[in-house]
Amino acid sequence: MIDVNGIRLHVAEEGAGPLVVLLHGFPESWHSWHHQIGALAAAGYHVVAPDQRGYGASDHPEDVAAYSILHLVGDVVGLIRALGEEKAYVVGHDWGAPVAWHTALLRPDVVLGVAGLSVPPPFRGAEPPLAAMDKQFDGRFYWNYFDRPGVADAEFAKDTRTTLRKFFYMASGDAPGAGAGKQPLVDPERGWLSAMHDPEVLPAWFTETDLDILTESFAKGFTGALNWYRNLDRNWELTAAWDGAVVTPPALYVYGDLDPVPAFPGTPELIERLPELMPNLWRKPVKLTGCGHWTQQERPDEVNAALVEFLGDLRNSG
Repeated sequence: MIDVNGIRLHVAEEGAGPLVVLLHGFPESWHSWHHQIGALAAAGYHVVAPDQRGYGASDHPEDVAAYSILHLVGDVVGLIRALGEEKAYVVGHDWGAPVAWHTALLRPDVVLGVAGLSVPPPFRGAEPPLAAMDKQFDGRFYWNYFDRPGVADAEFAKDTRTTLRKFFYMASGDAPGAGAGKQPLVDPERGWLSAMHDPEVLPAWFTETDLDILTESFAKGFTGALNWYRNLDRNWELTAAWDGAVVTPPALYVYGDLDPVPAFPGTPELIERLPELMPNLWRKPVKLTGCGHWTQQERPDEVNAALVEFLGDLRNSG
């Protein structure tokens, strides 16, 4: 447990060398990186994977406004400082990717290099994201469902283990129709879980032990995690000063070709343009064939190889 930015964060830690901070997404925990922690430590890095605020054994502030992108970036910067370092490599998946990208965008002085899995670098849209998705999908996009106070919280907490099992299967490359380009829409009256398939057998990369650990990490419920989504429009307002700015530290982007997130409206076009939009993008975006949303868990060997090579190149050139 480490005191950071006015809260306490629970972290997993291994290795010695330059600091690498691994940031998980929704609905996950530090355990999402269990394949990467040892591999990166063995490659000569001090690896730290926190439960981010609102998750696991870390603090869960009650105020919804305490989950803004500025708070989340502040946690990363504070964690780097608390660990006795001035700079670090920052890697994020799903929601952790926007936190990593924004840490590099807002504080390039503390980021040696940044990698994002699934979610590409941020380019601020013309209107607030919740409002934009509400208009485009008539309130049925999952962000808007999550924005309703207490609704998704109650649905997901009714049977935490089943919720997580369905989520992980639904967004994986193993689910029927994976990569078909369907948008994640929710019937607000019926909820989301009723439309999700409940697999009889988990994919080989996601074991019952993994599910046990993840289920235990949500013992405090889902509200803290969902509060991240409830700040999407506020984040758009808070980042107005960076409109048109780009991530300048060396950057790596990795995604699965069956991941629904890179198929969100406007995202495929953005990914195509990343080499021209990102001044220090390391090679082209790495696309993993047959991989769904849970990038580092579905394809651990390929993700580890990409990260070790990316970090090694930066370390050697520095």
